[in-house]
Amino acid sequence: MTHPPAVAVVGGGRMGSGIAQVFLLAGAEVTVQEPEAQAAHARIAKGLAVAESKAREAGLAARALERLTMAPVPAGVDLVVEAVPEDPGLKADVLAEAQKRAGEQAVIASNTSSLSITELSAGLARPERLVGLHFFNPVPVQALVEIVVTRATPGEVLEAAKGWVELIGKTGVVVNDSPGFASSRLGVLLGLEAMRMVEEGVASPEDIDTAMELGYRHPMGPIKLGDLVGLDVRLAIAEYLHGKLGDRFEPPRILREKVAAGELGRKTGKGFYVWEEAP
Repeated sequence: MTHPPAVAVVGGGRMGSGIAQVFLLAGAEVTVQEPEAQAAHARIAKGLAVAESKAREAGLAARALERLTMAPVPAGVDLVVEAVPEDPGLKADVLAEAQKRAGEQAVIASNTSSLSITELSAGLARPERLVGLHFFNPVPVQALVEIVVTRATPGEVLEAAKGWVELIGKTGVVVNDSPGFASSRLGVLLGLEAMRMVEEGVASPEDIDTAMELGYRHPMGPIKLGDLVGLDVRLAIAEYLHGKLGDRFEPPRILREKVAAGELGRKTGKGFYVWEEAP
């Protein structure tokens, strides 16, 4: 690829903005499709300013922002990353429209953390061009990207996906399409059991998290991680995996109660923890 890579991101929330940021810092031309374009632009600019401060490279953010466009997915892009909420119908519609706009050459990727890539591809004109690129929150900091492939994924699309992950300085792991992939399947199971332990009075959220951080070297405990991801997101994934994989993924009562009460974690200021400032 001789020209700067062209990437489109559909969805400018926390995840989409982070994805846009890492591709901008890697030198890509990035288009972000987001109804609340001004807020998304400000979110990306703020992230780039943080990156500039850490890199101690004057002008880094300004140069990156010159390559950012807030607009619908344009024709001719090399990669489209869908980063909208975990709603199968919404994602399927967004992916189909994105592929139609981008053209035959584009690799289309979903940032889903658990939904079947095979099922999401069913409505696409070129289903073999869809892969999962599961980024982790916060995207600029987390080093891992799960590359999720189906039985229909050709080698050239897999290699392209590996190249995109390498371009942004992340480590990719290849996972065959299955409910929850590798990370969500294991991570959610651990998180649900930790919540059950709180519900049963085994230990406090703080002590459970400290046990995993110090005893198993987890960078963040499973309950605090749930607050960071969003307890509503955790519940939706758990319900999906419960339906696909059985009772071991049944959401605990305490999780349902917190979501019903609007205590969703960091984004609302309260979950299992009280957060001083919602983002």
